[in-house]
Amino acid sequence: MQLGTRWAAGAEPPASVPALLRPAIAEVESRGLVGHWTLTWLEGRAIAELDAGWEVVQTSTGDVIARPFQD
Repeated sequence: MQLGTRWAAGAEPPASVPALLRPAIAEVESRGLVGHWTLTWLEGRAIAELDAGWEVVQTSTGDVIARPFQD
C-alpha cells in the first residue's frame, strides 16, 4: 500500500512524489496557479491533483500527462 501526501503549489514536492511527475508538476505551476497538490495512487500509478483544477497522471503505459480535471 502506498500513502499519498499533500503540499503547497510552488513548494518543493515531497520525496514521495515520483521523479517522472516532477517536470509536469513544474509545468502546471508555471501557469501561475495556486493551491495545494494531493498525491494519490491508483493501481500502482501516481496521480497528483492541484485543487486549482489540474491533474498530473501517470498512464498505464508510463506516460505522464498534465491536464485540466476530467469530470
